[in-house]
Amino acid sequence: MLDMLNQTLPHPTLFGITNSNRDFRKAENWGKNIFNNAFPVALACYMDQKGINPVYLTINGEGILDHSYIPTETVFAFPLRHPSIYFSFESDFIPYQPLVVNNLPRADLVIMDQETGLCKRGLEIKLTALPDNSTAALAEELYGCEIVVRPDTIVYLALSIASQLQSEIAELERLFNQLPLIRDWTDIAEVAPIIPRMADILNTFMMTNLHLQQPLVLQPVWKTEGKKLILHKDAFDIFVWSNFAFTRLFFREALLIRGGVSRGARSIAWLTKMLIDFVAEGKFNHKAIIDTMSFNTKNDKAFAVNGMVTRALMNSLELVHPRIQRDEIRNIILGNGEKLLSPERRLDAAIMNTTGLFGD
Repeated sequence: MLDMLNQTLPHPTLFGITNSNRDFRKAENWGKNIFNNAFPVALACYMDQKGINPVYLTINGEGILDHSYIPTETVFAFPLRHPSIYFSFESDFIPYQPLVVNNLPRADLVIMDQETGLCKRGLEIKLTALPDNSTAALAEELYGCEIVVRPDTIVYLALSIASQLQSEIAELERLFNQLPLIRDWTDIAEVAPIIPRMADILNTFMMTNLHLQQPLVLQPVWKTEGKKLILHKDAFDIFVWSNFAFTRLFFREALLIRGGVSRGARSIAWLTKMLIDFVAEGKFNHKAIIDTMSFNTKNDKAFAVNGMVTRALMNSLELVHPRIQRDEIRNIILGNGEKLLSPERRLDAAIMNTTGLFGD
Protein backbone atom coordinates (compact mmCIF):
# COMPACT_ATOMS: atom_id res chain seq x y z
CA MET A 1 0.00 0.00 0.00
CA LEU A 2 2.71 2.49 0.98
CA ASP A 3 4.85 1.47 -2.02
CA MET A 4 1.91 2.22 -4.29
CA LEU A 5 1.46 5.61 -2.60
CA ASN A 6 5.04 6.54 -3.44
CA GLN A 7 4.48 5.73 -7.09
CA THR A 8 1.25 7.75 -7.39
CA LEU A 9 2.11 10.94 -5.50
CA PRO A 10 2.34 13.87 -7.93
CA HIS A 11 5.18 15.69 -6.20
CA PRO A 12 8.10 15.09 -3.81
CA THR A 13 7.29 15.01 -0.11
CA LEU A 14 8.14 13.28 3.16
CA PHE A 15 5.92 10.92 5.09
CA GLY A 16 3.69 12.57 7.69
CA ILE A 17 4.74 16.17 7.02
CA THR A 18 1.53 17.64 5.66
CA ASN A 19 1.48 21.05 7.35
CA SER A 20 4.89 22.72 7.47
CA ASN A 21 6.87 25.87 6.73
CA ARG A 22 8.80 23.80 4.15
CA ASP A 23 7.39 23.16 0.69
CA PHE A 24 8.96 19.87 -0.37
CA ARG A 25 7.76 20.30 -3.93
CA LYS A 26 10.66 22.74 -4.28
CA ALA A 27 14.21 21.46 -4.76
CA GLU A 28 15.71 24.00 -2.34
CA ASN A 29 13.81 22.37 0.51
CA TRP A 30 15.82 19.19 0.05
CA GLY A 31 19.05 21.03 0.92
CA LYS A 32 21.44 19.91 3.65
CA ASN A 33 20.23 21.72 6.75
CA ILE A 34 16.58 21.36 5.72
CA PHE A 35 16.63 17.67 4.81
CA ASN A 36 18.70 16.79 7.89
CA ASN A 37 15.94 18.19 10.10
CA ALA A 38 12.94 17.14 8.02
CA PHE A 39 13.87 13.51 7.35
CA PRO A 40 14.01 12.68 11.11
CA VAL A 41 10.47 14.02 11.53
CA ALA A 42 9.22 11.89 8.65
CA LEU A 43 11.04 8.89 10.12
CA ALA A 44 9.36 9.51 13.49
CA CYS A 45 5.94 9.77 11.84
CA TYR A 46 6.57 6.57 9.89
CA MET A 47 7.71 4.68 12.99
CA ASP A 48 4.57 5.83 14.78
CA GLN A 49 2.46 4.54 11.89
CA LYS A 50 4.10 1.15 12.42
CA GLY A 51 3.56 1.25 16.18
CA ILE A 52 7.31 1.59 16.93
CA ASN A 53 8.20 3.96 19.76
CA PRO A 54 11.57 5.74 19.94
CA VAL A 55 14.05 4.80 22.65
CA TYR A 56 13.83 7.34 25.48
CA LEU A 57 16.95 8.18 27.49
CA THR A 58 16.31 9.63 30.95
CA ILE A 59 18.17 9.75 34.26
CA ASN A 60 17.01 8.18 37.50
CA GLY A 61 17.36 9.32 41.10
CA GLU A 62 20.98 8.15 41.16
CA GLY A 63 21.89 10.14 38.07
CA ILE A 64 22.21 6.96 36.00
CA LEU A 65 20.89 6.76 32.46
CA ASP A 66 17.75 4.67 31.96
CA HIS A 67 16.39 3.35 28.66
CA SER A 68 12.66 3.06 28.00
CA TYR A 69 10.29 3.81 25.13
CA ILE A 70 8.23 6.94 24.49
CA PRO A 71 5.31 7.46 22.10
CA THR A 72 6.13 9.90 19.33
CA GLU A 73 3.06 12.00 20.12
CA THR A 74 4.46 12.42 23.65
CA VAL A 75 7.75 13.61 22.15
CA PHE A 76 5.86 16.06 19.95
CA ALA A 77 3.34 16.94 22.71
CA PHE A 78 0.59 16.75 20.10
CA PRO A 79 -1.32 13.90 18.41
CA LEU A 80 0.37 12.98 15.14
CA ARG A 81 -2.91 12.30 13.37
CA HIS A 82 -4.51 15.56 14.39
CA PRO A 83 -5.23 17.63 11.25
CA SER A 84 -3.85 20.76 12.94
CA ILE A 85 -0.35 19.44 13.69
CA TYR A 86 2.18 21.79 12.12
CA PHE A 87 5.94 21.30 11.84
CA SER A 88 7.85 24.57 11.90
CA PHE A 89 11.54 24.10 11.16
CA GLU A 90 14.26 26.51 12.30
CA SER A 91 11.78 28.53 14.34
CA ASP A 92 11.49 30.28 17.70
CA PHE A 93 9.76 28.41 20.50
CA ILE A 94 7.70 31.44 21.47
CA PRO A 95 6.73 30.35 25.02
CA TYR A 96 10.39 30.76 26.00
CA GLN A 97 10.69 34.35 24.74
CA PRO A 98 9.92 36.03 28.13
CA LEU A 99 12.77 34.04 29.72
CA VAL A 100 15.58 35.57 27.65
CA VAL A 101 17.05 38.99 26.98
CA ASN A 102 16.84 39.92 23.30
CA ASN A 103 15.75 37.32 20.75
CA LEU A 104 15.45 33.57 21.15
CA PRO A 105 17.76 31.33 19.15
CA ARG A 106 15.89 29.19 16.66
CA ALA A 107 15.02 25.63 17.60
CA ASP A 108 15.54 22.91 14.99
CA LEU A 109 11.86 22.00 15.19
CA VAL A 110 8.78 23.55 16.77
CA ILE A 111 5.57 21.53 16.84
CA MET A 112 2.51 23.76 16.70
CA ASP A 113 -1.26 23.56 16.71
CA GLN A 114 -2.08 25.22 13.39
CA GLU A 115 -5.64 25.97 14.48
CA THR A 116 -4.73 27.87 17.65
CA GLY A 117 -1.19 28.95 16.74
CA LEU A 118 0.10 27.56 20.04
CA CYS A 119 3.59 26.06 20.24
CA LYS A 120 3.53 22.59 21.78
CA ARG A 121 7.17 21.47 21.83
CA GLY A 122 10.56 22.73 20.75
CA LEU A 123 13.13 20.07 19.88
CA GLU A 124 16.74 19.92 18.82
CA ILE A 125 17.56 17.36 16.12
CA LYS A 126 20.85 15.46 15.82
CA LEU A 127 20.91 13.21 12.74
CA THR A 128 23.84 10.88 13.36
CA ALA A 129 25.71 8.27 11.34
CA LEU A 130 26.41 4.81 12.74
CA PRO A 131 29.31 4.01 12.94
CA ASP A 132 31.48 7.11 13.24
CA ASN A 133 35.22 7.21 12.52
CA SER A 134 36.15 6.28 16.07
CA THR A 135 34.15 3.02 16.02
CA ALA A 136 34.05 1.99 12.34
CA ALA A 137 36.93 -0.48 12.74
CA LEU A 138 35.36 -2.19 15.75
CA ALA A 139 32.91 -5.08 15.89
CA GLU A 140 29.40 -4.13 14.82
CA GLU A 141 28.03 -4.34 18.36
CA LEU A 142 30.57 -1.68 19.39
CA TYR A 143 29.53 0.94 16.83
CA GLY A 144 28.70 4.43 18.09
CA CYS A 145 27.66 7.84 16.73
CA GLU A 146 29.40 11.19 16.90
CA ILE A 147 27.19 13.97 18.28
CA VAL A 148 28.08 17.60 17.57
CA VAL A 149 26.18 20.12 19.69
CA ARG A 150 25.62 23.78 18.85
CA PRO A 151 25.59 26.47 21.56
CA ASP A 152 21.88 27.10 20.99
CA THR A 153 21.15 23.58 22.27
CA ILE A 154 22.63 24.56 25.64
CA VAL A 155 20.33 27.61 25.62
CA TYR A 156 17.29 25.41 25.01
CA LEU A 157 18.51 22.99 27.69
CA ALA A 158 18.60 25.86 30.19
CA LEU A 159 15.21 27.14 29.03
CA SER A 160 13.62 23.69 29.31
CA ILE A 161 14.57 23.69 33.00
CA ALA A 162 13.90 27.35 33.75
CA SER A 163 10.46 27.30 32.14
CA GLN A 164 9.24 24.64 34.56
CA LEU A 165 10.65 26.04 37.79
CA GLN A 166 8.00 26.95 40.32
CA SER A 167 8.45 25.90 43.93
CA GLU A 168 11.78 24.34 42.88
CA ILE A 169 13.34 27.73 42.22
CA ALA A 170 14.05 28.25 45.93
CA GLU A 171 15.84 24.91 46.09
CA LEU A 172 17.96 25.78 43.07
CA GLU A 173 18.83 29.17 44.55
CA ARG A 174 19.89 27.50 47.80
CA LEU A 175 22.15 25.10 45.89
CA PHE A 176 23.71 27.88 43.84
CA ASN A 177 24.46 29.79 47.05
CA GLN A 178 26.83 26.96 47.93
CA LEU A 179 29.12 27.92 45.03
CA PRO A 180 32.15 30.07 45.80
CA LEU A 181 31.60 33.68 44.78
CA ILE A 182 32.61 34.29 41.15
CA ARG A 183 33.38 37.95 40.58
CA ASP A 184 34.27 37.69 36.90
CA TRP A 185 32.55 34.94 34.91
CA THR A 186 34.74 35.72 31.89
CA ASP A 187 37.96 34.92 33.81
CA ILE A 188 39.02 31.37 33.02
CA ALA A 189 41.32 31.25 36.05
CA GLU A 190 38.43 32.07 38.35
CA VAL A 191 35.77 29.88 36.74
CA ALA A 192 37.69 26.72 35.77
CA PRO A 193 38.40 25.34 39.27
CA ILE A 194 34.71 25.63 40.21
CA ILE A 195 33.19 23.84 37.22
CA PRO A 196 33.24 20.36 38.87
CA ARG A 197 31.31 21.88 41.78
CA MET A 198 28.82 23.37 39.32
CA ALA A 199 28.26 19.92 37.87
CA ASP A 200 27.72 18.45 41.33
CA ILE A 201 25.10 21.07 42.17
CA LEU A 202 23.24 20.66 38.90
CA ASN A 203 23.34 16.87 39.32
CA THR A 204 21.93 17.14 42.83
CA PHE A 205 19.10 19.34 41.62
CA MET A 206 18.22 17.07 38.68
CA MET A 207 18.25 13.87 40.73
CA THR A 208 15.79 15.34 43.23
CA ASN A 209 13.52 16.91 40.58
CA LEU A 210 13.05 14.15 38.04
CA HIS A 211 9.53 15.40 37.31
CA LEU A 212 11.12 18.29 35.37
CA GLN A 213 12.50 15.93 32.72
CA GLN A 214 11.10 16.37 29.25
CA PRO A 215 12.16 15.45 25.69
CA LEU A 216 14.81 17.80 24.34
CA VAL A 217 16.82 16.11 21.58
CA LEU A 218 15.56 13.89 18.78
CA GLN A 219 18.48 11.75 17.61
CA PRO A 220 17.83 9.51 14.62
CA VAL A 221 20.62 7.11 13.67
CA TRP A 222 21.33 5.85 10.18
CA LYS A 223 23.55 2.82 9.88
CA THR A 224 25.97 1.96 7.09
CA GLU A 225 27.92 -1.17 6.24
CA GLY A 226 31.00 -0.21 8.21
CA LYS A 227 33.00 2.44 6.37
CA LYS A 228 31.14 1.82 3.10
CA LEU A 229 28.72 4.57 2.19
CA ILE A 230 25.96 2.01 1.73
CA LEU A 231 22.98 1.72 4.05
CA HIS A 232 22.97 -1.34 6.31
CA LYS A 233 19.98 -3.67 6.07
CA ASP A 234 19.02 -2.50 9.57
CA ALA A 235 19.18 1.16 8.66
CA PHE A 236 17.23 3.59 10.86
CA ASP A 237 16.05 4.16 14.41
CA ILE A 238 15.39 7.06 16.79
CA PHE A 239 16.67 7.88 20.24
CA VAL A 240 15.18 10.71 22.29
CA TRP A 241 17.21 12.40 25.04
CA SER A 242 15.47 14.08 27.94
CA ASN A 243 16.91 17.43 28.95
CA PHE A 244 18.47 15.82 32.04
CA ALA A 245 19.83 12.78 30.21
CA PHE A 246 21.45 15.03 27.63
CA THR A 247 23.76 16.42 30.31
CA ARG A 248 25.41 12.98 30.56
CA LEU A 249 27.11 13.74 27.26
CA PHE A 250 29.19 16.58 28.64
CA PHE A 251 29.14 16.48 32.45
CA ARG A 252 31.75 13.73 32.50
CA GLU A 253 34.34 16.18 31.19
CA ALA A 254 34.03 18.27 34.35
CA LEU A 255 35.91 15.52 36.14
CA LEU A 256 38.74 15.58 33.61
CA ILE A 257 39.76 19.24 33.89
CA ARG A 258 43.51 19.67 34.18
CA GLY A 259 44.04 23.35 33.58
CA GLY A 260 42.02 25.26 31.04
CA VAL A 261 38.40 24.52 30.18
CA SER A 262 37.26 21.89 27.70
CA ARG A 263 34.24 22.53 25.51
CA GLY A 264 32.12 20.20 27.62
CA ALA A 265 33.22 21.88 30.84
CA ARG A 266 32.51 25.28 29.30
CA SER A 267 28.98 24.08 28.51
CA ILE A 268 28.52 23.33 32.21
CA ALA A 269 29.61 26.89 33.03
CA TRP A 270 27.21 28.30 30.41
CA LEU A 271 24.31 26.26 31.76
CA THR A 272 25.08 27.25 35.35
CA LYS A 273 25.35 30.96 34.55
CA MET A 274 22.10 30.94 32.57
CA LEU A 275 20.23 29.31 35.45
CA ILE A 276 21.84 31.52 38.10
CA ASP A 277 20.78 34.61 36.17
CA PHE A 278 17.28 33.20 35.69
CA VAL A 279 16.91 32.49 39.41
CA ALA A 280 18.05 36.03 40.23
CA GLU A 281 16.33 38.01 37.47
CA GLY A 282 13.69 35.81 35.85
CA LYS A 283 15.55 35.80 32.51
CA PHE A 284 19.08 35.51 31.12
CA ASN A 285 21.14 36.96 28.31
CA HIS A 286 22.20 33.83 26.46
CA LYS A 287 24.09 35.70 23.75
CA ALA A 288 26.23 37.65 26.21
CA ILE A 289 26.97 34.53 28.24
CA ILE A 290 28.13 32.54 25.23
CA ASP A 291 30.06 35.42 23.65
CA THR A 292 31.92 36.52 26.78
CA MET A 293 32.50 33.11 28.36
CA SER A 294 34.45 31.69 25.41
CA PHE A 295 37.47 30.71 27.54
CA ASN A 296 39.88 30.86 24.60
CA THR A 297 37.84 28.42 22.51
CA LYS A 298 35.74 29.17 19.43
CA ASN A 299 31.98 29.26 19.88
CA ASP A 300 31.17 27.51 16.59
CA LYS A 301 30.00 24.52 18.62
CA ALA A 302 29.28 23.82 22.27
CA PHE A 303 30.98 20.43 22.30
CA ALA A 304 31.29 17.16 20.39
CA VAL A 305 31.52 13.58 21.59
CA ASN A 306 32.56 10.60 19.50
CA GLY A 307 31.03 7.16 19.19
CA MET A 308 33.19 5.67 21.92
CA VAL A 309 31.40 7.97 24.38
CA THR A 310 27.88 7.79 22.97
CA ARG A 311 27.87 4.01 22.56
CA ALA A 312 28.39 3.54 26.29
CA LEU A 313 25.31 5.68 26.93
CA MET A 314 23.12 4.46 24.06
CA ASN A 315 24.08 0.77 24.17
CA SER A 316 20.95 -1.19 23.31
CA LEU A 317 19.51 -3.71 20.89
CA GLU A 318 18.15 -0.78 18.86
CA LEU A 319 21.64 0.64 18.42
CA VAL A 320 23.03 -2.67 17.20
CA HIS A 321 19.97 -3.53 15.10
CA PRO A 322 17.99 -0.41 14.16
CA ARG A 323 14.34 -1.33 13.68
CA ILE A 324 13.59 0.31 10.32
CA GLN A 325 14.96 -1.54 7.31
CA ARG A 326 16.73 0.30 4.52
CA ASP A 327 14.11 -0.73 1.91
CA GLU A 328 11.47 1.08 3.94
CA ILE A 329 12.98 4.43 3.00
CA ARG A 330 10.78 4.36 -0.08
CA ASN A 331 7.86 4.72 2.34
CA ILE A 332 9.42 7.80 3.96
CA ILE A 333 10.84 9.71 0.98
CA LEU A 334 7.86 9.99 -1.33
CA GLY A 335 6.96 11.27 -4.77
CA ASN A 336 10.47 10.75 -6.22
CA GLY A 337 11.97 13.06 -3.61
CA GLU A 338 15.18 11.03 -3.69
CA LYS A 339 15.92 12.63 -7.07
CA LEU A 340 16.35 15.98 -5.34
CA LEU A 341 19.05 14.78 -2.92
CA SER A 342 22.68 15.91 -3.22
CA PRO A 343 25.27 13.09 -3.39
CA GLU A 344 28.08 15.18 -1.92
CA ARG A 345 26.43 14.86 1.50
CA ARG A 346 26.78 11.71 3.59
CA LEU A 347 23.20 10.53 4.18
CA ASP A 348 22.14 11.64 0.72
CA ALA A 349 25.08 9.78 -0.80
CA ALA A 350 24.34 6.63 1.21
CA ILE A 351 20.75 6.67 -0.02
CA MET A 352 21.86 7.18 -3.61
CA ASN A 353 24.67 4.60 -3.40
CA THR A 354 22.43 1.87 -2.04
CA THR A 355 20.91 0.26 -5.11
CA GLY A 356 17.32 -0.86 -5.37
CA LEU A 357 15.89 1.29 -2.58
CA PHE A 358 13.28 2.89 -4.79
CA GLY A 359 12.70 -0.06 -7.09
CA ASP A 360 15.04 1.20 -9.81
